[in-house]
Parts: sequence; structure tokens; C-alpha cells
Amino acid sequence: MKHHRIVVGLSGGVDSAVTAHLLKKQGHEVVGIFMKNWEDDDDSEFCSSNIDFVDAAAVADVVGIEIEHVNFAADYKDRVFAEFLREYQAGRTPNPDILCNAEIKFKSFLDHALHVGAEKIATGHYARVRLNQTTGLHELLKGLDNSKDQSYFLHRLNQSQLSKTLFPVGELLKTQVRQIAEEIGLPNAKKKDSTGICFIGERPFRDFLNRYISKEPGPIKDETGRTIGKHVGLSFYTLGQRQGLGIGGIKAKGAQRGGGEHTPWFVARKDMAKNILWVVQGHDHPWLLSPQLEAADASWCSGSQPMAGLYAAKTRYRQADAHCALTSPNAAEFALAFDESQWAVTPGQSAVLYDGEVCLGGGVINSAVTLS
Repeated sequence: MKHHRIVVGLSGGVDSAVTAHLLKKQGHEVVGIFMKNWEDDDDSEFCSSNIDFVDAAAVADVVGIEIEHVNFAADYKDRVFAEFLREYQAGRTPNPDILCNAEIKFKSFLDHALHVGAEKIATGHYARVRLNQTTGLHELLKGLDNSKDQSYFLHRLNQSQLSKTLFPVGELLKTQVRQIAEEIGLPNAKKKDSTGICFIGERPFRDFLNRYISKEPGPIKDETGRTIGKHVGLSFYTLGQRQGLGIGGIKAKGAQRGGGEHTPWFVARKDMAKNILWVVQGHDHPWLLSPQLEAADASWCSGSQPMAGLYAAKTRYRQADAHCALTSPNAAEFALAFDESQWAVTPGQSAVLYDGEVCLGGGVINSAVTLS
């Protein structure tokens, strides 16, 4: 095996820690970098990178590598957070983790790593990269642990980025990663997996958005057009949302499609022009089911747009692959028609395409056709 100088993104979590250990064990020259991507209220109880850096430094000490603290907060605010706010203000629901990977972890971080002499970078993502010997292209594959696969979040990486990236824990199950961490005495072996977006942390999401997006209250209406409540601003809701609507005690008028009078309400549509939040009763209401979608801002990590045909896709993380037909694909846009209608397909989220275990790329959902 050829040995490389590899820079590992150490987050303070167990996955990146085991990544560094595995590469060091293979004989590579390994250097750790801790990325600071957020500075606003960083000393709060919800989002403190200081604690994570202490954990990352402790890991570096055990593994026996140097660690550097690098601040990418300005890049993050310009290239990820600004877009995040623009999307929410437009009534869409973006996925900033996908943009962060494309713009920060595999662009700003990769550029810095190459500047300090790295040949490769590595992160603790559950995914894999394989060189196709026939085409000469790098393929992004699902992680072997289906319950932890993160290829969905990595679909915007390009061929150049994939060629310089390693995902060692993508070959392992999460239980194996935890076991390795305990065996070598990593201080964060039992550290809980992080959840949520880094700049929001565990705080209530609406409280966070309140600081950046102005409220414009309006009516909440059911499918009959009856006003049954008041929303605080369309930006604060997402399709399929059940909690926080403030209409739990309202009973449906007449026979509602999808459920009886005690069935929960769900956000089904947002009319930005009229500032109306439309809700329906029942998880399987036709307004929540989409047999087709259109996506834009496509990014094909496979190296080129795939041909029209039958594939599988995810319209949100942590869902099973859905069989679909890809139609009218080009470099920027595509459409998908599903064998079975998908639930709460949400503009702003990503539709990611797969051919078996190979992630081909995806795009940002623009619109979806509902059953009625």
C-alpha cells in the first residue's frame, strides 16, 4: 500500500476519531484539523465548539497525531448560512448539511489541507469511494451500515473532490466503530452522536429562526377553505410538520380524506402569495402524497448526468430507496416519477438518485405533483 500524507477532519466525535486511528495504523502520515464553522453564540449551551475541540485534541493525543484548529466561520456564513436564510425566507426547507459538505468540508477544508501538503483528506462519514477501473471515474457508494449511510449528504461532491477523499468508517458498522474506539482507549468512545445542524444545536428551531427571519402571521386553513388557526409566518413551517401547529383540538369539518375526527393535522401546502398555511388531517391524505417531482440545481457526483431510465431515489434522509423513473435529465434539471407516491416531498430538500449502491448525484426539489 502506498502511504500518503492525510489530513483528517477531527470533529470531536467517535467516527472521525476512529478514522484517524485506522489511517495511522495503516502507516499513513496523519494530521488532524478541527474545523470551526460557527461563531455566533458559540459559548452557549446549545452550540459550543470549545467542548468538541477539547475532545478532538484528546483524541489526537491518544492516536498520536498533531491537530490544528482552523476557522472557516466566514466561509460558512457567506456560502452556507446565507443560502440557508434565503431558502427559508422563500418558504422552502433547505438542507444546510449538504451545502456544508460541498462548500466547506470538501472545498475550504480540502483547499487548506492541500495547502499544508496533504495528498488526501479523510472524514468520519459513512460512505465509500471506489475507482471504476473501466471508466476511470470515482464512484460514491453507500456506507456498509445501511442505518448510518450518509451518501445522501455527499451527493454534491465532484470527481476532483472524490478523488482526494477517504471514508474509512464507511467500510464498517457503527457497532464496530464503537468497539474499536473502546479497544484503543479513545476518550470519546461512548460520546453520543451529534444531532441537528451545527449552528442550531439542540435549541428549538423556531427560536433560532426568530433571530434572523421576520414573522408575518396569517391564516391556517383546512382543505375546505375553513380558517382553523393562525400561523406565525410561513418560513417557520415545513411540509409534513405535525407538531407546533396549535390546532390539536380542532375537529375536521365533514368527512376528511385521510383520517377521522381525532386524526392529527399535518402541514400540506404553503401559499406564499396569499400567506396561507394549508393543513390536512391524516398521514396519508392525498395532498401529502406525490407521484412525481421536479428538481433543479443538479449535481452529478458520477461525473456526468445519468441517462433516463429506472433508478432508486431518496427525497429525504433516513428513508428507504424508492423505485422511480428518471425523465428529461440534463446538467441542471431532472424529473422523477415514482412507482409509489412519496410522502411530504418538500421543496428545498434534495432528491438523490441511486443505481444500486452507487450514488449518482441529485438536485434540489423545486416542485412536486400531489394526488389531488
